[in-house]
Amino acid sequence: MRFPFALSAKIAGHIIKHKLKRTPKFAMVLQLEPLHTCNLTCTGCGRIREYSTSLKDMVPLEKCLAAAAECDAPMVSVCGGEPLIYPKIEELIAGLREQGRVIYICTNGMFMRKKMKDYLAAIYSPEIEPMLKQLLDEKLITDKDAETIRKSDEAAKKKVVIRPSEWMYWNVHVDGLEYTHDLIVEREGVFKECVEAIKMAKILGYQVATNTTVYKETDVQEIEDMFKFLSSLNVDGHTISPGYDYDAAKKDMVKRLGKDPKDFFLTRDMTRQKFAKILDWGKAFTIFGTPVYQEFLAGKRELTCTAWAIPTYNVRGWKAPCYLMTDGHYSGYQEMLEKVDWNKYGVVDGKARDPRCEHCMVHCGYDPSGALGTNYQSGDNWKNFKYNFGAKPKPYPSSPELARRAFNGVSVGKGHLAEAKAAINPAAGARGAFSRKDETQASGNSGGSCGSGDTTARDELLAKIKEAGKTEIKG
Repeated sequence: MRFPFALSAKIAGHIIKHKLKRTPKFAMVLQLEPLHTCNLTCTGCGRIREYSTSLKDMVPLEKCLAAAAECDAPMVSVCGGEPLIYPKIEELIAGLREQGRVIYICTNGMFMRKKMKDYLAAIYSPEIEPMLKQLLDEKLITDKDAETIRKSDEAAKKKVVIRPSEWMYWNVHVDGLEYTHDLIVEREGVFKECVEAIKMAKILGYQVATNTTVYKETDVQEIEDMFKFLSSLNVDGHTISPGYDYDAAKKDMVKRLGKDPKDFFLTRDMTRQKFAKILDWGKAFTIFGTPVYQEFLAGKRELTCTAWAIPTYNVRGWKAPCYLMTDGHYSGYQEMLEKVDWNKYGVVDGKARDPRCEHCMVHCGYDPSGALGTNYQSGDNWKNFKYNFGAKPKPYPSSPELARRAFNGVSVGKGHLAEAKAAINPAAGARGAFSRKDETQASGNSGGSCGSGDTTARDELLAKIKEAGKTEIKG
């Protein structure tokens, strides 16, 4: 099967139950943000800017669990911010599992290996030595890590940890291959850490998914290569969505980066061009989301937004009308459903009810529409059933060439700070990818995909080097 039977059956059962009860609006996935603190500053993410005055605030564990129980969504996406920074993340995951939820931990991957080492310490016995040896052989843990795991005390063994489960996925943010991803997250080395965390997770028996946002300069071939590479790592599934110019992200793009949002985000027409091959990707790779939603992305049909089906709960309450737009926060999910005028939002018959919705085609607004039967066409139910309960695509064969295409940035001296590093230390041989387009294309990253990412660190460093050179000449 494409997805675990228990998960697919749970989602299908939830929809059928509410359809029989004729519930007008109900939650499918809860976007739970226990905090907005993050260790990265990803280009295109407005979260830590929109909630800049409450970055130190956290939703108490009890309120997180109460929110999940209140909306009763079968799936909970724990996001943020970086959720692994949340002090009670282990207890939150355990509590959601006790409620019977399907859980996605949406993470940038930087703290995953630490959490998995905690799990190894909690379960250590001589029986897991072969597993430790494999992790050591693949350099996913150090000798010191292994010794710490072996010497775990009673406190380590009693600690609540995040354990592998068919009901839980690590959902790792990956926006392209190495050069592109590191540029978008504004830090070199993040892609490499994500890959190592994914490899470790699969060895330990975790389910792993990835989530990707496609922007204006994203190269379509690179996205396909990314899917092939991740599939070769036995990643269990992928979420992919178009980059949309919602208010908080636009403001950050202008204020912090001094860039025009139109150069970065997708219009509706651009989305259809970028996702022209999404149905083929859905056949070749385990893409989360219904084929109906995929047809919508490819421009083959229209859908009506159902943002109420994927509500967001965070430090200020229930966010409305959707994950990306904020017109208010409410104390209860039902209160939000009743007080928000949902007819004011979305695009209907090609016309935006709200100008902010004009170019939005993101999964949190339209993916549930494909499952719930809005804009139903004959055969949609069978199409969705066949996709979810059908055969899972086979992993793409791994190869040295595929790995070379994936690690096309800092790993081969072409990170987005390479030019500045070369200016500081020419003898090091660092190559500036920005000034060597032919080399970038040869590495498989044609056209400098996602070049609208933040180059602030590089630019500031080069400016300082230039100024230092002037001072030295004057002296």
